[in-house]
Amino acid sequence: MKGPVHHRICIALFTTLLCLAGLTRMYAQQTAENSGEIKVVQDEKVDLLVSKHIQINQDKKGIDGYRIQIFFDSGTNSKTRAQSIFDAFKTKYQETGAYLTFKAPNYKVRVGDFRTKLDAQRFLNSIIGEYPNAWVIEDMINLPKVQ
Repeated sequence: MKGPVHHRICIALFTTLLCLAGLTRMYAQQTAENSGEIKVVQDEKVDLLVSKHIQINQDKKGIDGYRIQIFFDSGTNSKTRAQSIFDAFKTKYQETGAYLTFKAPNYKVRVGDFRTKLDAQRFLNSIIGEYPNAWVIEDMINLPKVQ
């Protein structure tokens, strides 16, 4: 299973495990009758789980999402055509990310960083006249900018 649904399931599972661990393993006790001190007893596996999750997210360099592939070609002049389409798109749609990649033997131009397929489809509908062979594709997208 891949894609945003898998990502949401993993997050939900992680959150549930963390909450359960917190509810079952974390006990606050007063160490003295009226001292006001609280001692937290926590299973060390919780810290290990959190640190593993943080490391996995740092290594991914993005999140599962969708882009629109507006160009895909190989062969003679495919690099030049890909660069031309990439430049034209970036000029017209400055607010939308564009990505030119090469994976032998193909050049691809993909656009957008959409969290949902519906968002990607909406944008595709607005550009389909200019890019009639474009389609929505699952891809690793950039994290949204925090404002």
